Amino acid sequence: MLNVINLALPFFLLIFLGFVSGRGAKLSRDGLAWMNFFVVYLALPALFFQLLSETPLEELATFDFVAITTFSTFVMFTLAYCFARFLLGAKIGESTVQALVGSYSNIGYMGPGVTLAVLGAGAAVPTALILCFDTILLFILVPMMMSIGGSQNIKIGPLAFEIIKKIITHPFILAVFAGVLAAAIEFRPPVALDQTISFLRQAAAPCALFAMGVTIALQPSRRTAGELPLLLAIKLIAHPLLVFLLLKWVGTIDHLWISTALLMAALPPAANVYVLAQHYSSYVERASTAVLYGTLASVITLPTLIYLIQSGLLLP
Repeated sequence: MLNVINLALPFFLLIFLGFVSGRGAKLSRDGLAWMNFFVVYLALPALFFQLLSETPLEELATFDFVAITTFSTFVMFTLAYCFARFLLGAKIGESTVQALVGSYSNIGYMGPGVTLAVLGAGAAVPTALILCFDTILLFILVPMMMSIGGSQNIKIGPLAFEIIKKIITHPFILAVFAGVLAAAIEFRPPVALDQTISFLRQAAAPCALFAMGVTIALQPSRRTAGELPLLLAIKLIAHPLLVFLLLKWVGTIDHLWISTALLMAALPPAANVYVLAQHYSSYVERASTAVLYGTLASVITLPTLIYLIQSGLLLP
């Protein structure tokens, strides 16, 4: 158990340091914008490119794994949306943000750091695949649902163009495909470029987690929400449980990949849930609460899952 604590604690301490810094340091948000830019456009893409480019191409062709993990995210999105829309009577926009709380893991900022630290470099490929296809899924679902909720006269052409543009220009997705292409042609960057990519890769996890803590700290005053416990139960418990059952049912997925998918599914709601809520002016304050409380709850749920994985109780 001590080994589990030693693995998980640094991640939450970095988030906590970011949170305390965001609350205590009287600095403008401009610096955070540059740190987020560094993480999203440079450090994390460098990590995915380097790891994928060094992976044999045959390991990347795992369509059953991608289908199950993406389908599981879609099921959680649908479940949380139906709960908000039909049981709580929320509007489409609010229901969509609540669906994100129940399905959108912090796969960007927390995912790579957690999976690689717990499972090693072998978790790089499944981590990148989940991040890539979950991002594509949510890039499709969120604008579509917000358009339906905001207008009765939806112009399919411009909406589809905007969705495709976001997908093909996202730095994570570009890095994943660049890494796959490099693996396919067995491309190896020159030494100086490879070293630069390594520097960026090493900075990815600590900078991402610190920036996440600052982001949570700078969010506005929070409103409690009675629906939040169920939404977080969907995200932190139902999501990894469904992933586990489906991947075990298939029976051909490597245990390391199953463990990676479990950790990715068990992550708390992404800080981008609040960003999207703010962008669409829907469920803003309660989205802020969901990110904070989800992260706090994962201090218990995530180490528990790590213990179950490392002890062999889930995957003997």
